[in-house]
Amino acid sequence: MADAEPDFSSLPLPDRFAHKNWKVRKEGYEDAKAQFEKTPDESAPVFTPFLNDPSLWKGAVADSNVAAQVEGMGAYCSFLKFGGPQACARTRHLTIGPISEKGLPCARPAGKASAQEALLLCVELDKADPVLEDLLPTLSHKVPKVVAGALAALTLIYHNFGCKIVDPKPTLKALTKVFGHADKNVRAEAQNLTVEMYRWLREAMKPLFWADLKPVQQQDLEKLFEGVKQDAAPKQERFTRAQQDAMAAASAAPSGGGAEEEGEEYAEDEDEAEVLDLAEPVDIMPKLPKDLHDQLGSSKWKDRKEALDALYNVINVPRIKDGPYDEIVRALAKCMKDANVAVVTVAANCVDLLARGLRNSFMKYRSTIMMPILERLKEKKQSVADALGGALDAVFLSTDLSDCLDDILEYLKHKNPQVKQETVKFLIRCLRTTRIVPSKPEIKSIADAGTKLLTESTEGIRAGGAETLGTLMKILGERAMNPYLDGLDDIRKAKVKEFFETAEVKAKDRPKPIVAPPKPAAPAARKTMAPGKKPALGMKKPASAAAAIEDPPAKVAPKGIPSKLGGIPKAGGLAPPGSKLRSKLGGPGGLASPVRRAAPPPAEEEAAPPAAPKFGLGRGLAGRPIAKPSAAAESAPAPAPAMSGISAAERAELEQLRDEKERFARSIEDMKSERSKFNNQLTELQNQNAQLIEDHTRDVLSIKAKETQLVRARSDAEAAEANVQKQQREIERLKRELARALRATAMSPPHAPSESGNMGFSEPASMYHEASSGTPSAARSGLHMGSRFESSRPRSYASASPSEEKENNGHESPSLGSRDGGLGRRKLSPTYGYSNIGSPTRSSTRNSTSHADEDQQPRSSEPAENWKRAAEVTSQLKARIEQMKARQGLSRPPTQR
Repeated sequence: MADAEPDFSSLPLPDRFAHKNWKVRKEGYEDAKAQFEKTPDESAPVFTPFLNDPSLWKGAVADSNVAAQVEGMGAYCSFLKFGGPQACARTRHLTIGPISEKGLPCARPAGKASAQEALLLCVELDKADPVLEDLLPTLSHKVPKVVAGALAALTLIYHNFGCKIVDPKPTLKALTKVFGHADKNVRAEAQNLTVEMYRWLREAMKPLFWADLKPVQQQDLEKLFEGVKQDAAPKQERFTRAQQDAMAAASAAPSGGGAEEEGEEYAEDEDEAEVLDLAEPVDIMPKLPKDLHDQLGSSKWKDRKEALDALYNVINVPRIKDGPYDEIVRALAKCMKDANVAVVTVAANCVDLLARGLRNSFMKYRSTIMMPILERLKEKKQSVADALGGALDAVFLSTDLSDCLDDILEYLKHKNPQVKQETVKFLIRCLRTTRIVPSKPEIKSIADAGTKLLTESTEGIRAGGAETLGTLMKILGERAMNPYLDGLDDIRKAKVKEFFETAEVKAKDRPKPIVAPPKPAAPAARKTMAPGKKPALGMKKPASAAAAIEDPPAKVAPKGIPSKLGGIPKAGGLAPPGSKLRSKLGGPGGLASPVRRAAPPPAEEEAAPPAAPKFGLGRGLAGRPIAKPSAAAESAPAPAPAMSGISAAERAELEQLRDEKERFARSIEDMKSERSKFNNQLTELQNQNAQLIEDHTRDVLSIKAKETQLVRARSDAEAAEANVQKQQREIERLKRELARALRATAMSPPHAPSESGNMGFSEPASMYHEASSGTPSAARSGLHMGSRFESSRPRSYASASPSEEKENNGHESPSLGSRDGGLGRRKLSPTYGYSNIGSPTRSSTRNSTSHADEDQQPRSSEPAENWKRAAEVTSQLKARIEQMKARQGLSRPPTQR
């Protein structure tokens, strides 16, 4: 039987961390994690060995065994969580590199999650810059899954802490080379990181890396950006230790709620400033055209416009380095008076870019450029008015409302209605975007100007005046605005109230809290509650219970008791808190215990003589003695020293209130955690919704592409069908032509001899004579004879095609209507002269034979007999013709023939 494994649990944790057996190391990591979780604070002795030797964690987070590595990552997370900032600062430079190389690409989900949590804890406990310094070099690693894991961790860091805590510049500069990676997973993680940073930075991130991307990559990113453009501004989900301490201090302070609201209001401004700080200032002075001012002074408007276009291209940068731009601003102010509206538009765009690029540095040029722009607002063309309005808005962002208000109010009195209308629009935009509440004189000036605008004859100006008053009411509140609306009728007040309800402003006046007037003392003593009994729902917290804890039974000066409302109670008002309790314990004067008399309070804390009651002699138990003073002194029992000025019932009530306060605080923490969880779920659902929308769009495009292909295929099929029909019609036509040609050819070949031996000639010899003489009767007779030969011709002769006959005979056969009569073709015989070729030839016989074989029809007569008969008939005909010619004297000597 094998020996049992030795027990290594007695070894110190550092020795177990460095043991060669992975099981021992794994158990050491588990024990260390359990001990860290049980520590009371960050100064526990269990942290000391690991703080003195931080290299132990380098081996733990990069353990060669996967199971041990997962436990080592979990132990390191517990070490950071319970060890505090000191644990992070001591070990961070040794662990982030191994975590990024072996922890983030871990195959086990638990190990990967622990690695990401360790990086988040490093950022939370201290700051993000050291984490980025050690994590960004991993993006150049040769293993793709290591690069993908680092990008996913960066995405998680920016998602939790935002770009205000984590500097986005180094990451944006390193993104360009990652987009060109060969692995698709790396490129996908790079896109996710870019989209996450776009949620925080929007368009301000593009100048840092956008130009280095390929057009295809830019198009893909733009499609992804469309999914998050409509989302609300992201909020920081995880806070650093410094932020947590500040929030705890703010919540503990009396005015913590107001500070939190103020911080939420100005968080957006701080984010915008952070976004603008991303861009590096650009020195545009060396890039300005050398002949800029000469071109601006040209008499041709095209030259002036080209000079302004060149200036626009130079200053079109997110941030401009400060410099001497006085001449440029004066030249742009002069261009506002140009007769050509195109020049004015480009000049206004240049002012817009210059003011936004210089920001607060443009404040010194406001007086030079603002009034010419306001004067040029008389242009009625909308494009020019929009350009001038944008320039005015940019100028206002570099200054404040107090600097611009005088010029605005001056141009609200302009004689041109167009100038007046555009100026009131500019004033409304200023009131919406200002962060500073106007002073009382400025409020009165704005209200008077808006009230005067309500009496204008132009509808647009009257609406602008009502909107001005409504926006101002949104800043000040309805109560503060009521004095300025007293002289208006109900219709105008309703119009102002309508704009008030829809206005959106960034500056809101916070009036001071109203101090409640003092109330007289209660006529009867308050009933004390039994110990252990909770107050009824809706019962107000007694003020004296909390105040009596701090107040001794002896009478103290009222000025030493702080009021919850921020003020000090006056001498003739309410009695100080705890006076009722003192009257219960020691009579009307609040008699102190003998111990208190032996040790009187310091001189500055001694109470002044009580003032006379406001409503005559005091009422209630606190204002009149219960018995004679001497009897009271004798019969008054000495209070127990352990009570410290409060009764057991009040102490029990106080404990109950404290417990309720703790439960309320815990419920608030639970609700915050639930809110964070719901926000995470909402973000995940939004991401899933965006992915579903993208998939749906892709499917719709695929379906449309398939429909397009189907329509094209249908059109091709219809075209092919039409072509087939055309070809069929052509084939039918050719068949008809072929049949017609066959019929014509069937009438032209010579007829076969009849079985009777005389070839069917029943006409007398005179007909042949006429035929030989060429008379019309002979022609008719020949035609008749041809028809009879046609009727007596075998079927096989008609089946021969014209091409076969041409091949067999060597020439085309003449038609039946020729001058040779109906006897067929004539050939010059060397012996007999012209002879009638009516007998079948060898080729025709061969043709007929082949067609007969194909048709499988038997022949009615033998070819040899037909040839003999044809020869006999021919010889007889020739003899008769010669005889007839001899009788008629038409015979010619052989030499003539």
